[in-house]
Amino acid sequence: MSGEAPLYRIQFVSNGERYELYVKELVQGNLFGFIEIGDFVWDTHTSLVLDPSHEKLKSEFSDVTRTYVPMHNVLRIDAVKKQGSAKITQLSDKVTAFPNPIYTPKKDGN
Repeated sequence: MSGEAPLYRIQFVSNGERYELYVKELVQGNLFGFIEIGDFVWDTHTSLVLDPSHEKLKSEFSDVTRTYVPMHNVLRIDAVKKQGSAKITQLSDKVTAFPNPIYTPKKDGN
């Protein structure tokens, strides 16, 4: 096994958009029900063509060292060998939130 830190690609849903980020730190956070991600890895563009969604992500997370994503918003986590480009894609109207919240309040009168 190499001495390099693992690289993770995490995909999650937030505000009707699918985020795909590359990070070096990914753990089950101390906050119940959250995944903690940090040490963001950004693509260094060598061409003149820039991806607007990548630039939007870089500016959104520019001052963020760690973020906490609710577990039920995570679509997929992959340990990868090679970094790709981080991006945001719009979800269609047919996508629904899954699963339902873990804890639901009891209704009075039952």
